Amino acid sequence: MADVPKDLLDQINKLEDLFIVDTQKLKEVTDQFVSELRRGLGQDDATIPMNPTWCMAFPDGNETGTFLALDMGGTNLRVCEVTLTEEKGEFDIIQSKYRMPEELKTGTADELWGYVADCLQQFIEYHHGDEKIEQLPLGFTFSYPATQNHIDHGILQRWTKGFDIDGVEGKDVVPPFEAALAERGLPIKLTALVNDTTGTMIASAYTDPLMRIGCIFGTGCNAAYMEDCGSIPKLAHMNLDPSLPMAINCEYGAFDNEHKVLPRTPYDIIIDKESPRPGQQAFEKMIAGLYLGEIFRLVLLDLHQSHDCEVFAGQDISKLQKAYSLDAGFLSAIEEDPFENLSETHDLMQNKLSISCTKPELELLRRLAELIGTRAARLSACGVAAICKHKGWETCHVGADGSVFNKYPHFKVRGAQALKEILDWPENKGKGKGDPIEILPAEDGSGVGAALIAALTLKRVQQGQNAGIRDPEAMKKAAELARKARPSK
Repeated sequence: MADVPKDLLDQINKLEDLFIVDTQKLKEVTDQFVSELRRGLGQDDATIPMNPTWCMAFPDGNETGTFLALDMGGTNLRVCEVTLTEEKGEFDIIQSKYRMPEELKTGTADELWGYVADCLQQFIEYHHGDEKIEQLPLGFTFSYPATQNHIDHGILQRWTKGFDIDGVEGKDVVPPFEAALAERGLPIKLTALVNDTTGTMIASAYTDPLMRIGCIFGTGCNAAYMEDCGSIPKLAHMNLDPSLPMAINCEYGAFDNEHKVLPRTPYDIIIDKESPRPGQQAFEKMIAGLYLGEIFRLVLLDLHQSHDCEVFAGQDISKLQKAYSLDAGFLSAIEEDPFENLSETHDLMQNKLSISCTKPELELLRRLAELIGTRAARLSACGVAAICKHKGWETCHVGADGSVFNKYPHFKVRGAQALKEILDWPENKGKGKGDPIEILPAEDGSGVGAALIAALTLKRVQQGQNAGIRDPEAMKKAAELARKARPSK
């Protein structure tokens, strides 16, 4: 950065002080994380909810049958039909994607469930035409914080990912969804309401016996892992066998809502204040894809308006003033610019924001993108480390999915380095074999994982294990109908 003027260099140094998270801070965040995870297992009103999911087994690879999977994400709606074949750990999948219209996110509940049911109807009509289907079991990936007393029900705690539909929070989402299915006469039985992190863990465990945790680093962030029922004090009144496994959906995007330990900057504080849910999802707002571009935009706006340096002097910055106009993909493109003169970043700024940057400004943009991306990756490792510390796991595999994990440059390497620092691995530990705890690209959690959880639920009911099953008899009947409906391929 020899050609960067002193005023810009000073700003870069200040930004580094704000955004760099050192090893000591990572350890402090992780320790607080462990205590919040444990508090969530013990009480219903904890910051991190630690929601029991009633998914009570890992797959053994011998599951068979045909299942629907529905994934209602923040951007798309995906419908899959997954056939678990007779070959151990093998499956066939067909799928269709539908856009999630923005207006639905702030519309009415009836419009939302009607649209979801219409997509399912289109899928069945397209793929099955006139075939007579008595019933298909459905695993519904509903990736929003929900309290589940049964695996086929879920009370929405709060909307995330930009949704804000009145009259849904605090209520069970399944009855209005089932009503929309019934209205259209669809041969579908909702068998399991699944969080995408739980699905990610189960789908990854289907092909990898070392898998213990499922994570999402995308529009939002979250993790799931398998706990023993005896280690969940808030379920003690149910007298479950303490050795039974129970998948826990942490919903840890809410970590440190009290702002005790996370290294928040003034820009993080602005994002929280101006969000639809101030005071919520503190951790998510620092590391999730929905917010990375906005942090970047706020910093640039602040630098432009600062008297301490000249950034974009004399230029029209009206496009930069539009909230959430930049996404994580914008930062990715800057970090991936392969040219020494940062010509791709120059074109990106010109095309997207109508701003023509000087070479020093381009250097500033590159460093800022690195700082924001690196902070997100390093903080994301704290949640994984906390679960491992809580469980006493020194080695395991973690299945991770989501656009930030899969597409953001260097995210995996930066996260792995942070894990190493938090857990004090010696330099040579894991050399040649991978790290003791490895975060790996996950299998398809919202498709295959949801289908597997539906299969595991029906298997459990047929074995007479009815914990967390609302109507075991109806579920048994559904299992019989599903078996008749479509033979395994």
